[in-house]
Amino acid sequence: MATAAALTDLYPTRGTSEVTVPRQDPVVYSAPGAPGPITPADLSGYERDGFLAIDQLITEDEVAVYRAELERLVADPAVRADERAIVEPKSRDVRSVFEVHKLSEVFAGLVRDERVVGRARQILGSDVYVHQSRINVKPGFGASGFYWHSDFETWHAEDGLPNMRTVSVSIALTENYDTNGGLMIMPGSHRTFLGCAGATPKDNYKQSLQMQDAGTPSNEALTKFADAHGIRLFTGKAGSATWFDCNCMHGSGDNISPYPRSNVFIVFNSVENAAVEPFAAPVRRPEFIGARDFTPVR
Repeated sequence: MATAAALTDLYPTRGTSEVTVPRQDPVVYSAPGAPGPITPADLSGYERDGFLAIDQLITEDEVAVYRAELERLVADPAVRADERAIVEPKSRDVRSVFEVHKLSEVFAGLVRDERVVGRARQILGSDVYVHQSRINVKPGFGASGFYWHSDFETWHAEDGLPNMRTVSVSIALTENYDTNGGLMIMPGSHRTFLGCAGATPKDNYKQSLQMQDAGTPSNEALTKFADAHGIRLFTGKAGSATWFDCNCMHGSGDNISPYPRSNVFIVFNSVENAAVEPFAAPVRRPEFIGARDFTPVR
């Protein structure tokens, strides 16, 4: 396997100061007219904005199956005791469960579903593997949000992904209202990389999965991004989905409403963009967060 030192670091981060770098990689890697479930118009919109919202990716009946599986996993004491389960700092409720496609054959089937993996292959122009999967549970009355960040900044710094050839899909298993801590993205922000200031602590993931610190943009930088790009809040019924580029600036607020917001989150990376050693961290994160098995999804 190549090392980070052997590659040109196109996206420096975690230095003494913040830096901005124009994107050096394509957004859509497949050739124009390549077959796939995404229409040319939607693919063009994804390239422009960095995201694609789909009103119904899975059916109501399928939502019921996946939500029941989510609830089973969250309620399982063995899962809660597993290091792949992340709990809320205050309530100690389960916040996320990682590597769900390995913990659950139900979610493994969703990963292999052509409606899901087919879109990832079309965007990334190659076979893909799962870099990360998780279920997020955001119960009402105080579940904490995820502060503004670019996933790629973390995956590059701490997991060693060399290039921006990675796409995420968030599939809603409960309704996303404008009041229950929904996903927010700055459209077009994926075209600029924001390298954050500050060194990466050892085992940073243990802190960052509950509350981010390293890899967090400054208020000044976020204000500039928001002024330039605006902010889009995603709402939709259970079964809707949002595909978004790895370098989108995004986040979500706390959920102080009575209505839970749960989703399954899958990250597909191109097999041609396999992880090397971290670019800006002392050690790799665990494989349940940043996979080292690059076997294509079949």
